Amino acid sequence: AAERGPGAAYHMFVLMEDVLEKLKLLSYEEEALRRHNMRPLSRCGPGSGAPAQLNPAHYFALPTNPGEQFFMFCTLAAWLITKAGHPFEQPQEYDDPNAIISKILSELRSFGRPVDFPPSKLKAGYGEQACYVLDCLAEEALKYTGFSWKRPVYPTEELEEEEITEGDAEITLNKLEEEAVEEESDNEENFIDLNVLKAQTYKSDISDSAKQEDILESTTDAAEWNLEVERVLPQLKVTVRTDNKDWRIHVDQMHQHKDGIESALKETKGYLDKLQNEISRTLEKIHSREKYINNQLEHLVQEYRSAQALLSEAKEKYQEGSGGVTERIKVLSEITEVLERVKQEMEEKGSSMTDGAPLVKIKQALTKLKQETLQMDIRIGVMEHTLLQSKLKEKSNMTRDMHATVIPETTVGVY
Repeated sequence: AAERGPGAAYHMFVLMEDVLEKLKLLSYEEEALRRHNMRPLSRCGPGSGAPAQLNPAHYFALPTNPGEQFFMFCTLAAWLITKAGHPFEQPQEYDDPNAIISKILSELRSFGRPVDFPPSKLKAGYGEQACYVLDCLAEEALKYTGFSWKRPVYPTEELEEEEITEGDAEITLNKLEEEAVEEESDNEENFIDLNVLKAQTYKSDISDSAKQEDILESTTDAAEWNLEVERVLPQLKVTVRTDNKDWRIHVDQMHQHKDGIESALKETKGYLDKLQNEISRTLEKIHSREKYINNQLEHLVQEYRSAQALLSEAKEKYQEGSGGVTERIKVLSEITEVLERVKQEMEEKGSSMTDGAPLVKIKQALTKLKQETLQMDIRIGVMEHTLLQSKLKEKSNMTRDMHATVIPETTVGVY
C-alpha cells in the first residue's frame, strides 16, 4: 500500500461501494439473499452495540465476523458466477473453504481476469482481494445480462415567480386587531367547564362497571364455544421455519442420532454376543484338536527333528567341500591363463623363425644402402674434381704473376 500511494489503504472502500451498486443493479437481495434465507448486508447504527460499521459498503472492507463474511462472500460469488452464465454449485456451510476458493478463482480465470494474489487472502472473507473478486464477477454478470450504462437525464425545473401585490404587502393596524379578537373568541368556544368534564367521566365509569358485570355473567354456550375453538384452531398454529444454521437444530439432530445409535446398539449387541460365544467355542475346539494331533504325531515330529539335524550337518559338510572346490577352481583358472600366454608366445616365436620376411627386408635395406653409397661416391668425385680445377687455376695464376714485370694495382691485395 505504501508503494502505490497514501490513498491505497482506502481503495477497498471505493471498490466495495462499486460492488454494492452493481449488486443492487442485479437485485441481489431478492434473488440471492432471500432465496437462501440470509440477512442483507448489515446496516449498524451508532449505539447499537455492534461493530463500527455504519455503511453496508464497508461489509467486505472491514473485519467484523470472519465466518459470516466468508460464507456471504462464497454465496454471492457463486450466485454471480451462475448469473454470468457459468453453472456453479451453491456452497454449503460445512464445505472445504480451500476447495470453494479454488473453484471461484478458476471460474474467475475462465472469464479472463488476472489473479495475482494467493488464495489464502480470501479465507478471511474481507479485504481488497475479496472486493476485487466480487467486482469482477459482478461486471461479468452485468455483461451477460446485457446491462449497459446510459447517460443521466436531468429533469428541467421551472422557477415559479411569486407575484407580490401591494394590498397583501401592506397590513394595517385594524386588520391585526380583528385577527386578535377572532382568536380570543375561538379560545372561548374551545374552553370546557371542569364540572361538565367530571360528570362525563363519572358516567363513563358507571358504564364501564356495568359492562364488566355483563362480561362476568356470560351467556355463551360451552358447546358452541368448543365448536368455534375447533374451527379456529388450525389457523392459530404457528409454523416456524427451520433454519439450518441454528445451533438448536444441530443439537436436536445430535440427540436423534444418539438415540438411533443406542437403539441400533441394543439390537446389534445381542448378535455380537452370540458371535463372540461361537468364536470362543470354535477356538476351544481348535485348541483341543491341536493338542490331540500333537500327541498323536509326537514320534513323527522327533524323527523329523533328527532328520533336520542330519540335513543341517550335511549342508555344513557340503559348504566346506564346496569352499575347497571353489579355491581349486580359481587356481586352475589361473594356471590355464598362464598356459595360454605361454602357448601364444611359442606360436609367435615359431612363426617368426620360419618366416622369411625379415631377410627380405634386410636385403632391400642393403640394396638401398649400396645405391646411396654410389651416389655419395659420385658426389665426392665431382667435389674433388672441382677442387682440383680450382687449385690448378690458382697455381697458373701465381706463375703468371711471378713472371709478369708489372703487377697491376687491381691484383694488389688479393693474396
